[in-house]
Amino acid sequence: MTELLTRAGFVAVVGAPNAGKSTLVNGLVGSKVSIVSPKVQTTRMRVIGIAMADLPDGARAQVVLVDTPGIFRVAKRRLERAMVAAAWQGAEDADVVALVVDAERGIGPETEAIVERLKQSRAPRYLVLNKIDLVHREKLLALTAELNARVPFERTFMVSALKADGINDLLTALATAVPAGPFLYPQDQAADLPLRLLASEVTREQVFLQLHQELPYEAAVETDKWEDRPDGSVRIEQTIHVQRDGQRAIFLGKGGARIKQIGARARHELGQMLERPVHLFLHVKVSERWADDPSHYRAIGLDYEP
Repeated sequence: MTELLTRAGFVAVVGAPNAGKSTLVNGLVGSKVSIVSPKVQTTRMRVIGIAMADLPDGARAQVVLVDTPGIFRVAKRRLERAMVAAAWQGAEDADVVALVVDAERGIGPETEAIVERLKQSRAPRYLVLNKIDLVHREKLLALTAELNARVPFERTFMVSALKADGINDLLTALATAVPAGPFLYPQDQAADLPLRLLASEVTREQVFLQLHQELPYEAAVETDKWEDRPDGSVRIEQTIHVQRDGQRAIFLGKGGARIKQIGARARHELGQMLERPVHLFLHVKVSERWADDPSHYRAIGLDYEP
């Protein structure tokens, strides 16, 4: 009896901020592993999503997706520099690089800078034009031609990550491109993100969704305590770090209404993801210099640059 061929490898998903990388990764995996928000630059760490695929030749493949932070053209602040370094490290370590471009926005300064650097990549490059449902066909074809003229891509895919259009064809192509070899993770595992970090990310997503433009993206969420209780539920205590008293007041809302709403939605999301009851307690703390704290960078999987 012949042994079933398996393939496994890493695919770095790179692109400008808000190109739809996290939505694409969630769609490929088939479950939520990375936070999605209309506010740019919500991904801070190299979240790994794991997608399984059955190939036409009978092989089964494991595609390990590295959802990198959006790459800034000019990273001025320490946090931005750390996020850019994490993104490029993910790309350099990958077997395949997938560049995600917002087709509606086209080629902006960030995408231009990424394309220039991708010229040095030794890994196969795939171009993914996202949000195609918002763009006319003629513009898509022109954008494809222009990007491939700047750096040759192995293949170009046109998808709408939000509507899951074109996702299956992309996954099959990525699964075929990764090298033959044993699986790198258990087949039923969707992500390689520790639960405490996952819980922080879920709450941070609700912060972005509900506060929109009221606060800078630097607002941080840390999981302080995680207690598995005898009844099967979990008690989670988290601290939301802000930089000024005025921001703390925005988080709390009138009579604490805003923080209660954030907590209720994060608790519901976590309960669904963990498939168990969740007791979530949120605290808001003014930490003026948390963005300069090396321990915070380590907690969210980034290197601290002195």
